[in-house]
Amino acid sequence: MALQHANDANFAGMIGNGITLVDFWAVWCGPCRMFGPIFESVSEKLTDVNFIKFEIDDTNRQTPAKYGIRSIPCVLAFKDGELVEARTGLMDEETLGNWINELKAS
Repeated sequence: MALQHANDANFAGMIGNGITLVDFWAVWCGPCRMFGPIFESVSEKLTDVNFIKFEIDDTNRQTPAKYGIRSIPCVLAFKDGELVEARTGLMDEETLGNWINELKAS
């Protein structure tokens, strides 16, 4: 599945099926800008996982507050709509791929 973009209005409807990774990020965040291409690259290789980008800005504050996002980049992993794990900070492609394989195996 192609990389998708979410906001407060459509977020809940996007995380319900299968494994979904959500990258919370902001334009002003240097590590987020470095992680963005990595997240996108992995999304192109692993088409059986849903990849969502969620930009934290003035109009999208409810969802980050609900999940306690205090530091970015932060990636939340959901299985069928249930939060299973969160990881904060920059990850390389190998680390992200290994994490996804762990999520698939659990």
